[in-house]
Amino acid sequence: MEKVQLIILGLSASPASNNAYALILKEVDGDRRLPIIIGAFEAQAIALEMEGVVPPRPMTHDLIKNIIEQFDSNLSEIYINDMVDSTFYAKLIFDEQNIEIDARPSDAIAIAVRCNAPIYVSSDILDNTGIVSKGDDNYSSGQYDDENDMQFLKSEPTETGRSQNPKNKLDIIKLELEKAIKEENYEKAAQLRDELKKFTESQ
Repeated sequence: MEKVQLIILGLSASPASNNAYALILKEVDGDRRLPIIIGAFEAQAIALEMEGVVPPRPMTHDLIKNIIEQFDSNLSEIYINDMVDSTFYAKLIFDEQNIEIDARPSDAIAIAVRCNAPIYVSSDILDNTGIVSKGDDNYSSGQYDDENDMQFLKSEPTETGRSQNPKNKLDIIKLELEKAIKEENYEKAAQLRDELKKFTESQ
């Protein structure tokens, strides 16, 4: 199965929950973005490492990195390989004997940024769940800006979702998606996007 390399664009607090964040990933050679809802602890672990903040004592993901190094191992990549019921699955892939360890994407990415390991996703997952940015791409350097990164989710919806009197389930989902985007509720927007895709595929 083809793999697509991703970079981290940024993190944004989810208005729907005090303990959820939207982690935005972007394909290296394209404009599609992949939002993943993660917990506050994992979001903090990713943000601290990317900002170069060293905690006084090793956090869990720092400990895992230290164990990997002490065993003279090498994390070659992390791979977001599956998605079931809107839940992403990932693997830690090591050079030695093709070792693969199942992990949550949030944990895998927190470890990857510490080990300088690349992030990959199955092309099928990106094809099905990726969101195409309509703005200019200023991320070739791998740097990110939290406010600008989220603009693609704040963009004006298309005319197809503007009916004020929904006549069927499809119209209702589109209106709810439009409302979630306007309210910057990225967690609900991602869920509605998946629901919309499932509904259109069943027609």
